[in-house]
Amino acid sequence: MRDQDALPGPAERRLSTKEAAELLGVKPETVYAYVSRGQLSSRRVPGGRGSTFDAKEVETLSRRNRRESGGSPGSGGELSVRTRITFIDRDRYYFRGVDATELAAHHSYEEIAEWLWTGHLRPGVTFTAPEAAVEVARRAVDALPEHTGPTDRLRVAAIAAAVSDPLRFDLSEEAVLGTARTLIPTLVAALPPVLRNRRRDDGPLAHRLWTRLSGRKPDEASLRALDTALGLLVDHDLAASTLAVRVAASAHAHAYAAVSAGLGVLEGPLHGAASGLAHKLLLDVLDRGDAAPVIAEELRAGRRIPGLGHRLYPGEDPRARALFALLEEIPRAEPALLAARDIVATTARHAPLHANVDLALAALTASSGMPSTAGETIFAVARTAGWIAHALEEYGERPLRMRPSGTYVGPKPPQPLPER
Repeated sequence: MRDQDALPGPAERRLSTKEAAELLGVKPETVYAYVSRGQLSSRRVPGGRGSTFDAKEVETLSRRNRRESGGSPGSGGELSVRTRITFIDRDRYYFRGVDATELAAHHSYEEIAEWLWTGHLRPGVTFTAPEAAVEVARRAVDALPEHTGPTDRLRVAAIAAAVSDPLRFDLSEEAVLGTARTLIPTLVAALPPVLRNRRRDDGPLAHRLWTRLSGRKPDEASLRALDTALGLLVDHDLAASTLAVRVAASAHAHAYAAVSAGLGVLEGPLHGAASGLAHKLLLDVLDRGDAAPVIAEELRAGRRIPGLGHRLYPGEDPRARALFALLEEIPRAEPALLAARDIVATTARHAPLHANVDLALAALTASSGMPSTAGETIFAVARTAGWIAHALEEYGERPLRMRPSGTYVGPKPPQPLPER
Protein backbone atom coordinates (compact mmCIF):
# COMPACT_ATOMS: atom_id res chain seq x y z
CA MET A 1 0.00 0.00 0.00
CA ARG A 2 1.33 3.44 -0.89
CA ASP A 3 1.98 6.09 1.70
CA GLN A 4 -1.43 7.52 2.53
CA ASP A 5 0.08 10.99 3.01
CA ALA A 6 1.75 11.09 -0.41
CA LEU A 7 0.91 14.18 -2.47
CA PRO A 8 -1.14 13.58 -5.62
CA GLY A 9 0.39 14.21 -9.04
CA PRO A 10 -0.94 17.00 -11.23
CA ALA A 11 -3.20 14.71 -13.25
CA GLU A 12 -4.38 12.54 -10.36
CA ARG A 13 -8.16 12.43 -10.00
CA ARG A 14 -9.61 11.54 -6.61
CA LEU A 15 -12.84 9.67 -5.91
CA SER A 16 -14.99 9.75 -2.81
CA THR A 17 -15.73 6.50 -0.97
CA LYS A 18 -19.21 6.42 -2.51
CA GLU A 19 -17.86 6.96 -6.04
CA ALA A 20 -15.21 4.27 -5.58
CA ALA A 21 -17.82 1.81 -4.26
CA GLU A 22 -20.12 2.47 -7.22
CA LEU A 23 -17.32 1.97 -9.74
CA LEU A 24 -16.23 -1.27 -8.06
CA GLY A 25 -19.82 -2.44 -7.58
CA VAL A 26 -19.36 -3.08 -3.86
CA LYS A 27 -20.43 -1.60 -0.54
CA PRO A 28 -18.37 1.24 1.01
CA GLU A 29 -17.20 -1.17 3.73
CA THR A 30 -15.61 -3.35 1.05
CA VAL A 31 -13.67 -0.38 -0.33
CA TYR A 32 -11.96 0.00 3.05
CA ALA A 33 -11.34 -3.76 3.10
CA TYR A 34 -9.43 -3.32 -0.17
CA VAL A 35 -7.35 -0.62 1.54
CA SER A 36 -6.54 -2.86 4.50
CA ARG A 37 -5.43 -5.62 2.09
CA GLY A 38 -3.11 -3.22 0.25
CA GLN A 39 -5.16 -3.30 -2.97
CA LEU A 40 -6.03 0.40 -2.82
CA SER A 41 -4.44 3.51 -1.32
CA SER A 42 -6.49 6.17 0.43
CA ARG A 43 -6.01 9.67 1.75
CA ARG A 44 -8.10 11.45 4.36
CA VAL A 45 -10.09 14.49 3.30
CA PRO A 46 -8.50 17.60 4.89
CA GLY A 47 -10.62 18.66 7.85
CA GLY A 48 -13.05 15.78 7.33
CA ARG A 49 -13.56 12.14 8.33
CA GLY A 50 -13.88 10.66 4.86
CA SER A 51 -11.23 9.36 2.48
CA THR A 52 -10.47 9.78 -1.20
CA PHE A 53 -9.06 7.28 -3.67
CA ASP A 54 -6.94 7.47 -6.79
CA ALA A 55 -9.35 7.06 -9.72
CA LYS A 56 -6.77 5.17 -11.82
CA GLU A 57 -6.15 2.67 -8.99
CA VAL A 58 -9.88 2.11 -8.57
CA GLU A 59 -10.39 1.61 -12.31
CA THR A 60 -7.46 -0.83 -12.45
CA LEU A 61 -8.85 -2.83 -9.53
CA SER A 62 -12.30 -2.85 -11.13
CA ARG A 63 -10.87 -4.23 -14.38
CA ARG A 64 -8.90 -6.89 -12.50
CA ASN A 65 -11.98 -7.97 -10.52
CA ARG A 66 -14.00 -8.30 -13.72
CA ARG A 67 -11.22 -10.27 -15.40
CA GLU A 68 -10.85 -12.66 -12.43
CA SER A 69 -14.60 -13.24 -12.21
CA GLY A 70 -14.94 -13.80 -15.95
CA GLY A 71 -17.26 -10.94 -16.87
CA SER A 72 -17.99 -7.25 -16.80
CA PRO A 73 -20.66 -5.35 -14.88
CA GLY A 74 -24.05 -6.36 -16.15
CA SER A 75 -22.68 -8.93 -18.63
CA GLY A 76 -23.83 -11.92 -16.62
CA GLY A 77 -20.61 -13.73 -17.50
CA GLU A 78 -19.40 -14.39 -13.97
CA LEU A 79 -19.14 -18.15 -13.63
CA SER A 80 -16.46 -18.27 -10.94
CA VAL A 81 -16.95 -16.83 -7.48
CA ARG A 82 -14.07 -15.60 -5.37
CA THR A 83 -14.45 -16.77 -1.78
CA ARG A 84 -12.37 -16.79 1.38
CA ILE A 85 -14.47 -19.46 3.12
CA THR A 86 -13.67 -23.00 1.93
CA PHE A 87 -10.85 -24.45 -0.15
CA ILE A 88 -10.86 -28.07 -1.38
CA ASP A 89 -7.60 -29.66 -2.52
CA ARG A 90 -6.32 -33.23 -2.85
CA ASP A 91 -8.76 -35.07 -0.61
CA ARG A 92 -8.62 -32.36 2.05
CA TYR A 93 -10.65 -29.24 2.67
CA TYR A 94 -10.03 -26.09 4.67
CA PHE A 95 -12.14 -23.46 6.41
CA ARG A 96 -10.42 -20.06 6.07
CA GLY A 97 -7.15 -21.89 5.49
CA VAL A 98 -7.43 -24.25 8.48
CA ASP A 99 -7.90 -28.00 8.00
CA ALA A 100 -11.64 -28.54 8.44
CA THR A 101 -11.35 -32.04 9.90
CA GLU A 102 -8.92 -30.74 12.52
CA LEU A 103 -11.32 -27.92 13.39
CA ALA A 104 -14.17 -30.42 13.76
CA ALA A 105 -12.02 -32.68 15.94
CA HIS A 106 -11.15 -29.91 18.41
CA HIS A 107 -14.04 -27.44 18.30
CA SER A 108 -17.81 -27.50 18.60
CA TYR A 109 -20.18 -26.77 15.75
CA GLU A 110 -20.97 -23.33 17.16
CA GLU A 111 -17.27 -22.46 17.45
CA ILE A 112 -16.65 -23.54 13.86
CA ALA A 113 -19.62 -21.46 12.69
CA GLU A 114 -18.13 -18.39 14.38
CA TRP A 115 -14.79 -19.10 12.73
CA LEU A 116 -16.48 -19.35 9.35
CA TRP A 117 -18.41 -16.10 9.85
CA THR A 118 -15.77 -13.91 11.45
CA GLY A 119 -12.36 -15.58 11.27
CA HIS A 120 -12.28 -15.62 15.09
CA LEU A 121 -12.94 -18.46 17.52
CA ARG A 122 -15.25 -17.94 20.49
CA PRO A 123 -14.42 -20.81 22.88
CA GLY A 124 -17.50 -22.22 24.60
CA VAL A 125 -20.00 -20.21 22.54
CA THR A 126 -23.56 -21.58 22.34
CA PHE A 127 -26.42 -20.22 20.26
CA THR A 128 -29.68 -19.25 21.96
CA ALA A 129 -33.07 -18.93 20.30
CA PRO A 130 -35.43 -16.07 21.25
CA GLU A 131 -38.59 -17.45 22.87
CA ALA A 132 -40.89 -15.38 20.66
CA ALA A 133 -39.30 -16.67 17.45
CA VAL A 134 -39.36 -20.26 18.71
CA GLU A 135 -43.04 -20.02 19.62
CA VAL A 136 -43.99 -18.71 16.17
CA ALA A 137 -41.83 -21.31 14.41
CA ARG A 138 -43.19 -24.18 16.49
CA ARG A 139 -46.78 -23.22 15.81
CA ALA A 140 -46.08 -23.11 12.09
CA VAL A 141 -44.26 -26.46 12.07
CA ASP A 142 -46.87 -28.15 14.28
CA ALA A 143 -49.56 -27.19 11.76
CA LEU A 144 -47.89 -29.25 9.02
CA PRO A 145 -49.09 -32.78 8.14
CA GLU A 146 -47.44 -35.56 10.13
CA HIS A 147 -45.70 -36.98 7.05
CA THR A 148 -43.90 -33.68 6.31
CA GLY A 149 -40.19 -34.11 5.60
CA PRO A 150 -37.46 -32.47 7.69
CA THR A 151 -36.38 -29.93 5.10
CA ASP A 152 -39.97 -28.74 4.66
CA ARG A 153 -40.24 -28.33 8.43
CA LEU A 154 -37.01 -26.33 8.55
CA ARG A 155 -38.07 -24.15 5.62
CA VAL A 156 -41.39 -23.34 7.27
CA ALA A 157 -39.60 -22.63 10.55
CA ALA A 158 -37.22 -20.24 8.77
CA ILE A 159 -40.10 -18.36 7.16
CA ALA A 160 -41.97 -18.15 10.46
CA ALA A 161 -38.86 -16.87 12.23
CA ALA A 162 -38.41 -14.28 9.48
CA VAL A 163 -41.87 -12.75 9.79
CA SER A 164 -41.36 -12.43 13.54
CA ASP A 165 -38.18 -10.38 12.99
CA PRO A 166 -38.90 -6.78 11.91
CA LEU A 167 -35.15 -6.13 11.51
CA ARG A 168 -34.63 -8.90 8.97
CA PHE A 169 -34.02 -6.42 6.13
CA ASP A 170 -30.93 -4.98 7.83
CA LEU A 171 -28.07 -6.50 5.83
CA SER A 172 -25.22 -5.04 7.86
CA GLU A 173 -22.67 -7.60 9.02
CA GLU A 174 -23.58 -7.12 12.68
CA ALA A 175 -27.30 -7.62 12.00
CA VAL A 176 -26.79 -10.69 9.81
CA LEU A 177 -24.52 -12.28 12.42
CA GLY A 178 -27.19 -11.65 15.04
CA THR A 179 -29.72 -13.37 12.78
CA ALA A 180 -27.42 -16.34 12.26
CA ARG A 181 -26.84 -16.88 15.96
CA THR A 182 -30.57 -17.02 16.65
CA LEU A 183 -31.91 -18.62 13.45
CA ILE A 184 -29.95 -21.89 13.75
CA PRO A 185 -31.13 -22.71 17.29
CA THR A 186 -34.65 -21.61 16.32
CA LEU A 187 -34.67 -24.15 13.48
CA VAL A 188 -33.65 -26.91 15.89
CA ALA A 189 -36.11 -25.83 18.59
CA ALA A 190 -38.96 -25.82 16.07
CA LEU A 191 -38.46 -29.51 15.24
CA PRO A 192 -40.69 -31.84 17.25
CA PRO A 193 -38.83 -34.10 19.71
CA VAL A 194 -38.99 -37.85 19.16
CA LEU A 195 -40.28 -38.28 22.74
CA ARG A 196 -42.49 -35.46 24.00
CA ASN A 197 -40.96 -35.48 27.47
CA ARG A 198 -37.39 -35.54 26.12
CA ARG A 199 -37.23 -32.12 24.45
CA ARG A 200 -34.00 -30.29 25.29
CA ASP A 201 -33.58 -26.59 24.55
CA ASP A 202 -30.34 -25.81 26.35
CA GLY A 203 -26.68 -26.75 26.12
CA PRO A 204 -24.66 -27.34 22.92
CA LEU A 205 -26.69 -27.44 19.72
CA ALA A 206 -25.81 -31.09 19.08
CA HIS A 207 -27.40 -32.08 22.40
CA ARG A 208 -30.60 -30.24 21.50
CA LEU A 209 -30.68 -31.73 18.02
CA TRP A 210 -30.24 -35.29 19.34
CA THR A 211 -33.64 -35.21 21.08
CA ARG A 212 -35.24 -34.30 17.72
CA LEU A 213 -33.64 -37.26 15.97
CA SER A 214 -33.48 -40.17 18.41
CA GLY A 215 -35.48 -41.57 21.28
CA ARG A 216 -32.38 -43.14 22.78
CA LYS A 217 -30.48 -41.59 25.64
CA PRO A 218 -27.14 -40.54 24.16
CA ASP A 219 -23.70 -41.20 25.56
CA GLU A 220 -20.87 -38.70 25.29
CA ALA A 221 -19.27 -40.52 22.35
CA SER A 222 -22.51 -40.37 20.36
CA LEU A 223 -23.03 -36.68 21.11
CA ARG A 224 -19.45 -36.01 20.10
CA ALA A 225 -20.02 -37.85 16.81
CA LEU A 226 -23.15 -35.79 16.08
CA ASP A 227 -21.41 -32.51 16.96
CA THR A 228 -18.45 -33.44 14.78
CA ALA A 229 -20.77 -34.34 11.89
CA LEU A 230 -22.32 -30.87 12.16
CA GLY A 231 -18.87 -29.28 12.13
CA LEU A 232 -17.69 -31.33 9.16
CA LEU A 233 -20.77 -30.43 7.11
CA VAL A 234 -20.87 -26.71 7.91
CA ASP A 235 -19.66 -25.78 4.41
CA HIS A 236 -18.30 -27.36 1.24
CA ASP A 237 -17.49 -24.58 -1.20
CA LEU A 238 -20.10 -23.79 -3.88
CA ALA A 239 -22.41 -26.77 -3.61
CA ALA A 240 -25.74 -26.38 -5.41
CA SER A 241 -27.59 -25.12 -2.34
CA THR A 242 -24.81 -22.66 -1.51
CA LEU A 243 -24.93 -21.25 -5.02
CA ALA A 244 -28.68 -20.73 -4.59
CA VAL A 245 -28.00 -18.86 -1.36
CA ARG A 246 -25.47 -16.60 -3.06
CA VAL A 247 -27.91 -15.87 -5.89
CA ALA A 248 -30.53 -14.83 -3.32
CA ALA A 249 -27.99 -12.75 -1.41
CA SER A 250 -26.84 -11.13 -4.64
CA ALA A 251 -30.39 -9.80 -5.01
CA HIS A 252 -30.12 -8.57 -1.38
CA ALA A 253 -32.66 -11.05 -0.06
CA HIS A 254 -32.44 -11.09 3.73
CA ALA A 255 -30.65 -13.91 5.54
CA TYR A 256 -33.82 -15.90 6.30
CA ALA A 257 -34.81 -15.83 2.62
CA ALA A 258 -31.29 -16.80 1.54
CA VAL A 259 -31.35 -19.79 3.91
CA SER A 260 -34.79 -20.73 2.61
CA ALA A 261 -33.37 -20.77 -0.93
CA GLY A 262 -30.63 -23.13 0.21
CA LEU A 263 -33.13 -25.43 1.90
CA GLY A 264 -35.17 -25.61 -1.30
CA VAL A 265 -32.19 -26.94 -3.25
CA LEU A 266 -30.89 -29.15 -0.45
CA GLU A 267 -34.00 -31.32 -0.58
CA GLY A 268 -32.95 -32.91 -3.87
CA PRO A 269 -31.96 -36.59 -3.84
CA LEU A 270 -28.56 -35.69 -5.32
CA HIS A 271 -27.76 -33.32 -2.46
CA GLY A 272 -28.98 -33.24 1.14
CA ALA A 273 -31.36 -36.18 0.80
CA ALA A 274 -28.64 -38.53 -0.46
CA SER A 275 -27.82 -39.74 3.07
CA GLY A 276 -31.38 -41.02 3.43
CA LEU A 277 -30.89 -43.31 0.43
CA ALA A 278 -27.61 -44.54 1.92
CA HIS A 279 -29.38 -45.12 5.26
CA LYS A 280 -32.00 -47.36 3.64
CA LEU A 281 -29.33 -49.25 1.72
CA LEU A 282 -27.37 -49.80 4.94
CA LEU A 283 -30.46 -51.13 6.77
CA ASP A 284 -31.11 -53.51 3.88
CA VAL A 285 -27.55 -54.86 4.11
CA LEU A 286 -27.87 -55.22 7.89
CA ASP A 287 -31.16 -57.08 7.47
CA ARG A 288 -29.82 -59.50 4.88
CA GLY A 289 -26.33 -59.85 6.35
CA ASP A 290 -24.57 -59.43 3.02
CA ALA A 291 -24.06 -56.46 0.68
CA ALA A 292 -23.69 -58.53 -2.51
CA PRO A 293 -27.39 -59.28 -3.20
CA VAL A 294 -28.41 -55.75 -2.18
CA ILE A 295 -25.87 -54.14 -4.53
CA ALA A 296 -26.89 -56.51 -7.32
CA GLU A 297 -30.54 -55.50 -6.99
CA GLU A 298 -29.68 -51.80 -6.97
CA LEU A 299 -27.62 -52.12 -10.13
CA ARG A 300 -30.23 -54.31 -11.83
CA ALA A 301 -32.81 -51.60 -11.19
CA GLY A 302 -30.53 -49.08 -12.87
CA ARG A 303 -29.81 -47.15 -9.69
CA ARG A 304 -26.42 -45.80 -8.67
CA ILE A 305 -25.15 -46.97 -5.29
CA PRO A 306 -25.65 -44.15 -2.78
CA GLY A 307 -22.89 -43.18 -0.37
CA LEU A 308 -20.01 -43.85 -2.74
CA GLY A 309 -17.70 -41.51 -4.64
CA HIS A 310 -17.46 -37.74 -4.77
CA ARG A 311 -16.62 -35.60 -7.77
CA LEU A 312 -14.29 -33.38 -5.71
CA TYR A 313 -12.34 -36.21 -4.06
CA PRO A 314 -10.54 -38.85 -6.13
CA GLY A 315 -9.81 -40.69 -2.87
CA GLU A 316 -11.87 -41.02 0.32
CA ASP A 317 -14.05 -38.13 1.35
CA PRO A 318 -12.19 -36.61 4.36
CA ARG A 319 -15.52 -35.99 6.08
CA ALA A 320 -16.36 -39.68 5.87
CA ARG A 321 -12.93 -40.68 7.13
CA ALA A 322 -13.23 -38.42 10.18
CA LEU A 323 -16.76 -39.55 11.03
CA PHE A 324 -16.01 -43.26 10.60
CA ALA A 325 -13.07 -42.89 12.99
CA LEU A 326 -15.37 -41.50 15.68
CA LEU A 327 -17.98 -44.21 15.13
CA GLU A 328 -15.33 -46.85 15.75
CA GLU A 329 -15.28 -45.65 19.36
CA ILE A 330 -19.00 -46.46 19.78
CA PRO A 331 -19.64 -50.20 20.33
CA ARG A 332 -23.22 -50.19 19.08
CA ALA A 333 -22.07 -48.64 15.78
CA GLU A 334 -19.97 -51.71 14.88
CA PRO A 335 -22.69 -53.53 12.85
CA ALA A 336 -23.39 -50.42 10.77
CA LEU A 337 -19.67 -49.84 10.21
CA LEU A 338 -19.18 -53.43 9.07
CA ALA A 339 -22.15 -53.11 6.70
CA ALA A 340 -20.73 -49.87 5.28
CA ARG A 341 -17.35 -51.52 4.69
CA ASP A 342 -19.10 -54.45 3.01
CA ILE A 343 -20.87 -52.03 0.65
CA VAL A 344 -17.58 -50.35 -0.27
CA ALA A 345 -15.71 -53.64 -0.72
CA THR A 346 -18.47 -55.23 -2.80
CA THR A 347 -18.77 -52.27 -5.14
CA ALA A 348 -14.99 -51.87 -5.41
CA ARG A 349 -14.76 -55.17 -7.30
CA HIS A 350 -15.75 -53.32 -10.47
CA ALA A 351 -15.77 -49.61 -9.55
CA PRO A 352 -13.02 -48.32 -7.24
CA LEU A 353 -15.22 -45.85 -5.36
CA HIS A 354 -14.60 -44.70 -1.81
CA ALA A 355 -17.16 -43.97 0.89
CA ASN A 356 -18.47 -40.43 0.99
CA VAL A 357 -19.99 -38.47 3.87
CA ASP A 358 -23.50 -39.71 3.02
CA LEU A 359 -22.54 -43.29 3.87
CA ALA A 360 -20.80 -42.13 7.07
CA LEU A 361 -23.92 -40.16 8.05
CA ALA A 362 -26.01 -43.26 7.34
CA ALA A 363 -23.81 -45.30 9.69
CA LEU A 364 -24.26 -42.63 12.38
CA THR A 365 -28.03 -42.35 12.02
CA ALA A 366 -28.69 -46.08 11.61
CA SER A 367 -26.63 -46.98 14.68
CA SER A 368 -28.27 -44.24 16.78
CA GLY A 369 -31.89 -45.32 16.28
CA MET A 370 -32.62 -42.35 14.01
CA PRO A 371 -34.96 -42.37 10.99
CA SER A 372 -33.66 -42.35 7.42
CA THR A 373 -34.42 -38.62 7.18
CA ALA A 374 -32.10 -37.76 10.10
CA GLY A 375 -29.05 -37.32 7.88
CA GLU A 376 -30.93 -34.75 5.83
CA THR A 377 -31.81 -32.85 9.01
CA ILE A 378 -28.20 -32.92 10.24
CA PHE A 379 -27.00 -31.76 6.84
CA ALA A 380 -29.49 -28.88 6.67
CA VAL A 381 -28.86 -27.59 10.20
CA ALA A 382 -25.09 -27.81 9.74
CA ARG A 383 -25.03 -26.15 6.33
CA THR A 384 -27.14 -23.21 7.51
CA ALA A 385 -24.02 -21.72 9.10
CA GLY A 386 -22.11 -22.05 5.85
CA TRP A 387 -24.96 -20.46 3.91
CA ILE A 388 -24.88 -17.47 6.24
CA ALA A 389 -21.12 -17.15 5.70
CA HIS A 390 -21.61 -17.10 1.92
CA ALA A 391 -24.52 -14.66 2.19
CA LEU A 392 -22.33 -12.31 4.23
CA GLU A 393 -19.62 -12.53 1.60
CA GLU A 394 -22.09 -11.91 -1.21
CA TYR A 395 -23.65 -8.86 0.46
CA GLY A 396 -20.23 -7.20 0.10
CA GLU A 397 -20.12 -7.78 -3.66
CA ARG A 398 -21.74 -5.95 -6.56
CA PRO A 399 -25.52 -6.51 -6.37
CA LEU A 400 -27.17 -8.80 -8.94
CA ARG A 401 -23.86 -10.07 -10.29
CA MET A 402 -25.21 -13.64 -10.20
CA ARG A 403 -27.05 -13.08 -13.48
CA PRO A 404 -25.93 -15.43 -16.27
CA SER A 405 -27.04 -14.70 -19.83
CA GLY A 406 -29.33 -17.18 -21.51
CA THR A 407 -28.47 -18.61 -24.93
CA TYR A 408 -31.72 -18.52 -26.87
CA VAL A 409 -32.25 -21.59 -29.10
CA GLY A 410 -35.97 -21.24 -29.84
CA PRO A 411 -37.75 -20.26 -33.10
CA LYS A 412 -36.25 -17.23 -34.78
CA PRO A 413 -38.40 -14.15 -34.13
CA PRO A 414 -40.61 -12.58 -35.20
CA GLN A 415 -43.07 -15.45 -35.34
CA PRO A 416 -46.78 -15.03 -36.18
CA LEU A 417 -49.35 -15.07 -33.41
CA PRO A 418 -50.50 -18.63 -32.67
CA GLU A 419 -53.89 -19.50 -34.10
CA ARG A 420 -56.80 -20.12 -31.80
